[in-house]
Amino acid sequence: MFCYQCEQTAGGTGCTKVGVCGKNEDIASLQDALIYALKGISAYAYHARELGAVDEEVDAFLAEALFTTLTNVNFDLENHIELLLKAGKINLKVMEILDKANVDRFGVPEPTKVNVGTKAGPGILITGHDLLDLYELLKQTEGTGINVYTHGEMLPAHAYPELKKFKHLAGNYGGAWQNQKKEFDEFPGAIIGTTNCVLIPKESYKDRMFTCGIARLPGVQHIKDRNFKPLIDKALSLPTLPDNLVGSIMTGFHHQPVLALADKIVELVKAGKIRHFFLVGGCDGARPGRNYYTEFVEKLPKDTIVLTLACGKYRFNHLDLGEIDGIPRLLDMGQCNNAYSAIQVAVALAKAFDCSVNSLPLSINISWFEQKAVAILFTLLHLGIKNIRLGPTLPAFITPNVLQFLQEKYNIQPITTAEEDIKAMLS
Repeated sequence: MFCYQCEQTAGGTGCTKVGVCGKNEDIASLQDALIYALKGISAYAYHARELGAVDEEVDAFLAEALFTTLTNVNFDLENHIELLLKAGKINLKVMEILDKANVDRFGVPEPTKVNVGTKAGPGILITGHDLLDLYELLKQTEGTGINVYTHGEMLPAHAYPELKKFKHLAGNYGGAWQNQKKEFDEFPGAIIGTTNCVLIPKESYKDRMFTCGIARLPGVQHIKDRNFKPLIDKALSLPTLPDNLVGSIMTGFHHQPVLALADKIVELVKAGKIRHFFLVGGCDGARPGRNYYTEFVEKLPKDTIVLTLACGKYRFNHLDLGEIDGIPRLLDMGQCNNAYSAIQVAVALAKAFDCSVNSLPLSINISWFEQKAVAILFTLLHLGIKNIRLGPTLPAFITPNVLQFLQEKYNIQPITTAEEDIKAMLS
């Protein structure tokens, strides 16, 4: 970055200022956090816009907030904190807009059992987040004999009525984004990436990899205008997939079907059959230590419920946690933007128990990696939610002073060990 006061690279040799363009390091830290949040908000706004849903307040905030990060515009620390909390508010709104757009177009998600593995025949694997891309792909592959499989954040697509009606939406293959190179290498069919969370492909599958929409990869054919004929032709030219179904997983616990069970859930809590709720999810990554989330869920008492979302669920969504009086102990609420559903459930429970969200028997344990997780974190802070545990490490772009503020005001804590964190949360 260039420092206009020194006319040198900020922080480099010859730069006499601290941080970026004369701002102190805390201002620079808050600006970095704001930019990351804006990237997350923009992703959700993009998906909503593809479905015809736009909002003037969201668009205006993106311009305002990005403008404040310009050189020599805003040196006010408190205002930057206000902007971050406003980013959380705007992110909540854009998640609501996207949720409504998805529901209006594809129906209310339903709890759905999804096959894991492959069926005999040609196959296409689709990864990313864009449900409209999947819908158009399913329409164009209908009657071709091709089976379509979801990967990563596309898993929740199986729960939407207008998508699950396609019989050749055959199942889910693989897990989170960071495992792509191994999983795509082993998948013998054609592959398409629709949004972020795509990795530079290995040469072994590069010739059968495609992108569409916002996604681009060097040397990979890009689909334009959702005309998937090149992808379909490639899938039909490749060897057929084996018949290899290896199990099933559940998804589709959108807030509407969950809230339909609200009375029963309240009764089970009052009867002592449900002791605590845990929101465990977020963005996954390859950093060592993320197996903590598997261990955490494995060790939770059997009278607790786990809400999950985003690709972080792949650390434990294969586990059979059983049920409590017919209610599954593991409720996959969907993609990262379905944090909106988790918030709606928490707000409804707080209303039912006549208390604040912070007073509920609810603990939040978030894995973070990329920008959308940052935006969701600020949404939770905007709502005044405290005692969030964050891992596997705290964000490196947060300075000690900013971290101290967040810990003093919101009691954000780093994860420790599964046993210690469970004990602390249940206490």
